[in-house]
Parts: sequence; structure tokens; C-alpha cells
Amino acid sequence: MPTRSTQESSNTDINAITEQVNQWLNDVVIGLNLCPFAAKPQRNKQIKIFVSEALQEEALLEDILLQLIELSNTEPEKLETTLVVVPNMLQDFWDYNFFIDWVEGLIKQQDWEGIFQVATFHPDYCFGGAEPEDDENLTNRSPYPVFHLIREESMEKV
Repeated sequence: MPTRSTQESSNTDINAITEQVNQWLNDVVIGLNLCPFAAKPQRNKQIKIFVSEALQEEALLEDILLQLIELSNTEPEKLETTLVVVPNMLQDFWDYNFFIDWVEGLIKQQDWEGIFQVATFHPDYCFGGAEPEDDENLTNRSPYPVFHLIREESMEKV
């Protein structure tokens, strides 16, 4: 059982990570206009940043499922999209890339194809066919591994 001091430390870490991702979202994604979709929901506080404390793939997949269920059960006016931040695992881009298949499989298994999709961000993001140092990779680089859970209906409106 976590002690009060470790729990406070964990909450502080989560708050710091949330702030760092929020800063990246404002400065990079919105500030550089990498995603025209992001500015309005950020202004309206409809973007949730969820920091997963998972240390194993199964726990992370469960966290993502719970976030998708919350999106499914919440009106877009209240919650448009969710960023699942993964600070404790998937630091290796190839491991992260492999895990994307699990997330897409989860969406398919839950019969959410056409309803939700996932956009991916990672500190070492590298598009297929690109070299790691290529500038094109910068659009999907983030401070931590991130799974962006998106409502497809909202994307169609952009």
C-alpha cells in the first residue's frame, strides 16, 4: 500500500507530466498549427490529458479502454478527445509502434471502428521510410509516448 508521501510524490509527478504535455499541446501542436482540430477544444477545455501509471502492457490497454469508454459515454461538448500519456513504459519507439496494433485491435474488438481512431506521438517518432533525423518526424514528436483518442465524427467536421 502506498504511503502518503509516495502518493503525494506520484500526484506531483502526474501534475508535472500533465503540465508538460499541456505546454507541448499549446506551444507545438496548436502554436505551430500542426493540428487545426486542436485549438477550439483546448480553448473550450474539452481535451483530457490522462497520465497512465501503467507498468505493463495489459494495464495500459485497460487504461486506454477506460478512456475510450469515458469518451463513448460523454457528449463531445463536454469531452472532445483524450490524450493518454505513457511516462513509465514504451520508451523504445519500436515497442510503442508494436503496441499501437493492440490499441487498434481494441478499437476493432469493441466495434468502435468508424467511431474512434488513434493518433500517435512519441519522443523518437519516425515515419516509415524516413530517417530518424528527418524534419518530417517532428510533427509527431512529443515529450512522452502519447495515444491520442479521437472521435472520427469530429475529424470529419474539420
